[in-house]
Amino acid sequence: IAEGQYYEAHQQLRVIASRYVKSENWDAAIDLLYGGALALLKAGQGGSGGDLGIFLIEVLGKGAKGMGVGEKNKLLTILRAFPRREPTKKRFVTEMINWSSSVGEHPLGDPELHHVAGSIFAEECEPYDAERHLALGTKDSPEQLAKCEYEWYTQDDSHTAALYAARAIFPYLLVGNLRSANKAHLIFTSRLNSGNKSVSVQEVSSKSSDMRVYPVLPLLNFLGLLLLAVQRGSSDLYKQLAKHYAPHVKEVGVWDDALNQIGEMYFGIRIPRQGNPLFDMMGSMMGFGGGSPKPKPKKVEVAPPPPADVD
Repeated sequence: IAEGQYYEAHQQLRVIASRYVKSENWDAAIDLLYGGALALLKAGQGGSGGDLGIFLIEVLGKGAKGMGVGEKNKLLTILRAFPRREPTKKRFVTEMINWSSSVGEHPLGDPELHHVAGSIFAEECEPYDAERHLALGTKDSPEQLAKCEYEWYTQDDSHTAALYAARAIFPYLLVGNLRSANKAHLIFTSRLNSGNKSVSVQEVSSKSSDMRVYPVLPLLNFLGLLLLAVQRGSSDLYKQLAKHYAPHVKEVGVWDDALNQIGEMYFGIRIPRQGNPLFDMMGSMMGFGGGSPKPKPKKVEVAPPPPADVD
């Protein structure tokens, strides 16, 4: 590799690693593939380095290696070494997440791996890939996702803010993560307030809550009130919101599935079942396919809040 003979090095590493695998010398194969992948990636050989990285994940599976700190660190080190926008990186991430779901305690993949992958895609201006991973990440992921969506929004017209904010809020609500949905909303609107002085905002306070109201952005107000309704577990408030903002939501044209699912999850409002609405919804919204049919989601219970009037 130091001599620039990348193809020859790639092939030799593959052959030697395959011999180790055949003799079930898993540790030697893992160390060889890890070192080789990292060296090739640092040399700018994204395709060859990525191929060895994917081979490494395959060996981790064959060798029945659990997801210890060492294994996870090796994969994250390789992931961070990929050149920007290297096509092989997406396949590496997919294989890494699939492996973590098969050996770890999280059926949808390890949150830390999701967070790092999503953050890298966000830095590289790949919002769709960032969304799908940050939605399943850690407690730090909502900040990354909200920042990503806000940066994406700045390239669009000012009145489209709610469309981008929803992309940071709906995914968390759809996986039952109200805390992260609220955090994403707060960070997005804070950036909007400081970064877009043309958008007016009013602070509205009541005995039980404070809200930012945007006179010219009704759908952004809807999102804030939706989070409030979920927090309070108030189906009546949700129905009022849905009715009041129906014309605006209809204009968007792509929120219906998400709102139907949210209505069922948090307020017990039943919708017809067709396959798996959670994955179908996240798939249509974030650009990846739905999964196989699974049992109906249970209603998400939220602690009962104090009553309050909403105009």
